[in-house]
Amino acid sequence: MKKMLVFDMDGTIANLYGVKNWLNDLRNEKVDPYVNAEPLYNMEEMANVLNSVKKNGWKVVVTTWLAKDATKDYDKAVAKAKKEWLIKHNFPVDEIHCLKYGRTKANATRKKAEFQILIDDNKKVRDGWTLGTTVNAEHDIMKFLKSLA
Repeated sequence: MKKMLVFDMDGTIANLYGVKNWLNDLRNEKVDPYVNAEPLYNMEEMANVLNSVKKNGWKVVVTTWLAKDATKDYDKAVAKAKKEWLIKHNFPVDEIHCLKYGRTKANATRKKAEFQILIDDNKKVRDGWTLGTTVNAEHDIMKFLKSLA
């Protein structure tokens, strides 16, 4: 059976909302908040746990929204910044999906694994997930991840 962990990014692994003036910057199409967001976890520990999880047959995916009401150019810049953030922080990802804001995240991975776990801070997104189960990222997710390792 194919198994997949699907991570949201903003508010789940990256502290976008902790960046000063993040919303104003997004409205002004600046990528700084995506570049400067601090990790919400010790990323060395996260990478070690996720690499163990991957050895147990899980695929690790990031499915994240781009900025709301953004232009095509800003979408491209945000997608680039998010991918670079994941590389900078050594997040061991197998796939990255950057979707227009509000799009159904499940559509990015619907046919890619039989069982998927979404880890997201957005209740509405978790409530709409139909591909397996969900984990509320507003709580410490490390204990859960370690249980899969």
